[in-house]
Amino acid sequence: MITQAICNSFKKGLLEGKFDFSSTTTQVYKIALYTSAATLSATTDVYTTTNEVVGSGYTAGGATLTISVNPTIDGFVAYINFANVILPVTSITARGALIYKADGVTNPAVATLLFGEDVTTSGGSFEIEFPLSTAQTAIVRSV
Repeated sequence: MITQAICNSFKKGLLEGKFDFSSTTTQVYKIALYTSAATLSATTDVYTTTNEVVGSGYTAGGATLTISVNPTIDGFVAYINFANVILPVTSITARGALIYKADGVTNPAVATLLFGEDVTTSGGSFEIEFPLSTAQTAIVRSV
């Protein structure tokens, strides 16, 4: 089962200074896609290949994310956002995703996403469209 959440390990990692979303960061963030058989939730600690999507046009580990909104504060909410991701020619089925820091060692989890239903492509584009960049809607935000 996949539930949408900010991962607990990410919250702890913020306090430990393990994540950098600034405009000068050298850290790489990725989004991996998962089937409906995956178990992803707030307790997901790291990137895993278990029940990750397999299919043409998709590479294990997922796509690299581009930060489209650097850390911003609006009232009492801090947030960032990512640019939409397009995988151009794919034949896959995905139910959700994991955003994680691709550090090559521990690959700590940031957030889990639930698409609400299986999304299938057959030789077409697979697009992950992030919501508007606001304090109320950005995928990664802290109150």
